[in-house]
Amino acid sequence: MKIGIIVAMDKEFKQLKTLLGAYRTEHRNHKDFILGEIGNNAVVMQQCGIGKVNSAIGAVEMIDNYHPDLIISTGVAGGADVSLNVTEVVVGTEYVYHDAYCGSECAYGQILGMPPSFPAPSQLVELALAVNGPDVPKIHSGQIVSGEWFVDSREKMQTILNRFPHAMAVDMESCSIAQTCFIYRTPFISFRIISDVPLKDHKAAQYFDFWNRMAEGSFNVTRKFLINL
Repeated sequence: MKIGIIVAMDKEFKQLKTLLGAYRTEHRNHKDFILGEIGNNAVVMQQCGIGKVNSAIGAVEMIDNYHPDLIISTGVAGGADVSLNVTEVVVGTEYVYHDAYCGSECAYGQILGMPPSFPAPSQLVELALAVNGPDVPKIHSGQIVSGEWFVDSREKMQTILNRFPHAMAVDMESCSIAQTCFIYRTPFISFRIISDVPLKDHKAAQYFDFWNRMAEGSFNVTRKFLINL
């Protein structure tokens, strides 16, 4: 298979590239793509930038230039569920915008003309949950909600949970990539490493400490998932 992997930030991209042995770089439409292999899969990696617009553009460029069989979004997210711990991983079962409102005829978070949420293929979620090993963190599955907020307070997280009580993790890219993949009929799944749990945190202290101790094996779930495909 050919797999496209998208991350938002430079810190994430540097870690992600360690999953590859040899690789080469291609420059397409102002974006760099890293090409290599993991297991039996050809892999194309890209750093898209933070937020919904950057990630949607990144997904379109990935699809137009490389036609992947599957797109994976990975990187960090805030934990919405207080049962989560820092460095654990959430695999998304569905993706929703937490900051979209198109009127009373739509569900909150729904873009007019689009479904209320974008589900991940169940077989991919099951494959992700089957990943295990001594170097793999605990893996959870659930709803990932996305929006243009950096959730750095308990109050912000509680506002999101008031609308989406089943949210497991919050990020700024998963749903926009999911929507793009829905339009382009490309399978999509997101893995999110929990950097902080705002309802158990104070002034984003967990988040900033996370980057100081983020292990080189943080993307092992992604690596083993690809090997098992």
